[in-house]
Amino acid sequence: MSPASQSPTRPGTAGPGAAGPAAGPITAGSTTAGRPSRTADPGTVAIVGMGPGDPGLLTLRAAAELERADTVVVSRAHCPAGVLAHCRADVEILDTADGDPVKLASRAAKAGRRVVRLFHGDPGVVCGLAAEGAALRKAGVPFEVVPGVSAVTGVPGYAGIPLTDPEHREFRFVDASGGGVDWERFAGSDATLVIFGAEGAVADVAKGLVAAGRPDSTPAAMTSLGTTSEQETVVSTLQKLASDTKGMEAPAMIIVGDVVSWRDKLSWFETKALFGWRVLVPRTKEQAASLSDQLRGYGAVPDEVPTISVEPPRTPQQMDRAVKGLVTGRYEWVVFTSTNAVKAVREKFVAYGLDARAFAGLKVAAVGEQTAAALVEFGIHPDLTPSGQQSSEGLAEVWPPYDEDLDPINRVLLPRADIATDTLIARLTELGWECEDVTAYRTVRAAPPPAPIREAIKGGGFDAVLFTSSSTVKNLIGIAGKPHNVTVIAVIGPQTAKTAEEYGLRVDVMAPKPSVSALAEALAEYGAKRRAAQIEAGDPLRKPSQMRRGARRRK
Repeated sequence: MSPASQSPTRPGTAGPGAAGPAAGPITAGSTTAGRPSRTADPGTVAIVGMGPGDPGLLTLRAAAELERADTVVVSRAHCPAGVLAHCRADVEILDTADGDPVKLASRAAKAGRRVVRLFHGDPGVVCGLAAEGAALRKAGVPFEVVPGVSAVTGVPGYAGIPLTDPEHREFRFVDASGGGVDWERFAGSDATLVIFGAEGAVADVAKGLVAAGRPDSTPAAMTSLGTTSEQETVVSTLQKLASDTKGMEAPAMIIVGDVVSWRDKLSWFETKALFGWRVLVPRTKEQAASLSDQLRGYGAVPDEVPTISVEPPRTPQQMDRAVKGLVTGRYEWVVFTSTNAVKAVREKFVAYGLDARAFAGLKVAAVGEQTAAALVEFGIHPDLTPSGQQSSEGLAEVWPPYDEDLDPINRVLLPRADIATDTLIARLTELGWECEDVTAYRTVRAAPPPAPIREAIKGGGFDAVLFTSSSTVKNLIGIAGKPHNVTVIAVIGPQTAKTAEEYGLRVDVMAPKPSVSALAEALAEYGAKRRAAQIEAGDPLRKPSQMRRGARRRK
């Protein structure tokens, strides 16, 4: 391992790369990390479009406005949680269900607050920009408009239907939410029609277009809950559209025209391997971040539920002595068997004013790729990681024997959990090394998740659960109960599989190598094969959770 410097900083001194003092509390009028203070731009309302449903369609400008906002005025019932995640922790959220949105925004702006008024989709398309903007102007409140991705283009894009192609270069948007549409105006050409707000009047729309001259064989598609994990698209014709889309949920959009035929070639969202699967990830948000992102890439909806809580050791003296010994040259090797161990040592380093340069001259081992990544983020490149099984056993297999001619010191530091096994220590001792096992953190069972999560686990509301260790199996069952038998059980390796089976679970998926990335990939392959089998058999596409009695079936 080659840190940035060969001169370690001693405990109690702040080296050139040491972290500075912790920032003090932020008060109104201060500026942090480029964020303007409340008083820097008072009394302004930003009218912001948040896109048609997928939080990933939020524009960069919209995200920046949310980060700056003191107050957000929005319909909570129509706002994805991922959108409000861009706000500061102390932001004030005002629900339009509790009052006139213009009055709510005006009152906050006149109090000197930076206000964001959030609209679904684009504020200027089937939204209240005209009325609310005019009312703000009349009230003397300055405002600006941040356009969003409109459902008019966003939903067809996610359905795999282009609104134009080389043969069809015109499309027309129809707002049918108020009824009374003169379909004669839209039936005279072969322009693509995008019809919004007709969920309860599909038959009337189809009859109106046919009566106005559109052939009843004209391709038509309806997409409900567009750009969300519940999106559903049905392709039909004007003649059969009403019967084929019966029971589909609002909001929905109808597309009429020959461009609908592109869906067979361009459908990309609803055909993802785990599209719409609700996947339980029994890890903390910090641990699960990369795994959850990978699952979202496969179309899944991850739900992070921690099964263990990490706490400091009851007495810090042992870790204090270990860090001092690390700096003064007491050890030849330091072994990290988890990301939590890396975090615990890093926190101690910060407390002492140290940084990664204190590892100069030391050899560092990591139990696997996740732990190695945490070390690299710290500024340390491990010298040894197992090439096969990523576990203490795998690390023991590749550990070199002590050689008194090559190794000036035979001592190894292992900062670990209080419940760590002795397998690695036993193997290192056999190889001639002296091990110092130090409790860097304690693991305790986490508190039970909220009642709806527990009910979903036991009732089959989850399509899959990922078990990343034997302890996650034991702890999840202990705090929330056993997953329903329709839930797909995916495990990280043989030992976890054995534990799951001991608790009466059927193991459906096992990662080819013990890494969370490989586990997610294995689950995606399982989902893709399952989907292909349903299509080949001519069966309805149904998620595992829809296999339980009483579950809603997808068309």
